[in-house]
Order: sequence, then C-alpha cells, then structure tokens
Amino acid sequence: MNMSTRGPYLQHSIALPDGLLLPEHHSSASADQKARALTSPKEGKTTNLITMRSIFFTFVFLLLTVSALQAKMLSVSSDKLNLRSGPGTKYQVLWEYGRGVPLMVQSSKGNWYKVKDFENDLGWVHKSMVDRTPHMIVKQKRVNIRSRPSSKSKLVGKAVYGVVFKTLEQKSGWAKIKHESGLQGWIRRDLLWGW
Repeated sequence: MNMSTRGPYLQHSIALPDGLLLPEHHSSASADQKARALTSPKEGKTTNLITMRSIFFTFVFLLLTVSALQAKMLSVSSDKLNLRSGPGTKYQVLWEYGRGVPLMVQSSKGNWYKVKDFENDLGWVHKSMVDRTPHMIVKQKRVNIRSRPSSKSKLVGKAVYGVVFKTLEQKSGWAKIKHESGLQGWIRRDLLWGW
C-alpha cells in the first residue's frame, strides 16, 4: 500500500451595490402606467420598470446561486484522518492527515465527503472526522509570521510548507493565525490555503 503522511510542523525564527435599488415612485398614474415606465424629467430618459425589476431579480438570483455554490470548507477534527480512494473503509488509504488540515468539499455520499486538499489531491473522508473550525495551511516554501498585519511589523517566527494553523481572524489581505504550540501572529493570506 502506497501511503504518505501529511501533518503539521513548525519552524520558529450585503449590501447591494448602488444603483440597483428601485426608487419609490409616487404619482397619480395608474398601476399599469407605473409598470410600463418611469420618466426622469431631468434627463428626459424613460426607464422601463419591468426591465429594472428583471435586472434586479436576476442579480439577486445570481448572488444567491453563487453563495450556494461556494465551496464548503472543513478541517480535520481528529489527530489522524485517512483520505480514501472511495466512500468507505474498504477503499485504499491515499493520505493520512493531522489535526486541523483544511479540506474543500466537492460532493458527499452518505456519511462521506469527497474532498480536495491544498495540493489538489482528491479523496473521501468520513463526516465524523471533520468540523467547521477554520484552519489554514502554508502553501509556500517558507513564510514569515508577523506581530501585526504588515510586512514592516516585527517578525515573530517562520513557518514552512505544510504547517497548519488555526485561523483567528482575516483582515486586509492578512490572516491572524495560531499554531498548536501557542505561537500566534499574522501571515499574508495569499501564502496560505484554507479558510
């Protein structure tokens, strides 16, 4: 059986956009006339209310659809998790993960999730072995851990490829993280994978 281990290690050193809300229109015009058109006296342009409503509802539908389609992220909640080639314990173990490794859910079948890891490896994990505690993993050879979300702030440590951190906060392109050793600080978000 060809199996590798992946786990943590550490080296120290809605609001809608402007213009999409329909203005209230108060006049003595009939409902039918209001539905047909709104006229702007300043610009002399006629805007079809039905078209505006269609655009508005299409935008809302797309916004909801995109939100629903966003990938669900989970993290390993046990000390050891087997990534398997199929949805069951009879399938081959492809990888073994340590606590906190973030995973992106692709689909589910029964009590199993098909997931993708930060290296784009796909496999299946049991639902009882993951949770919604946000974690990130270092995806670069070496990264700096800073005291504040700034590349000019004090260096409090370094981490290498594959180190897992619990995510505490995200702000301005930075992630505040905490390692299981207790070390915490800020890492540029684009150097990490997870949530």
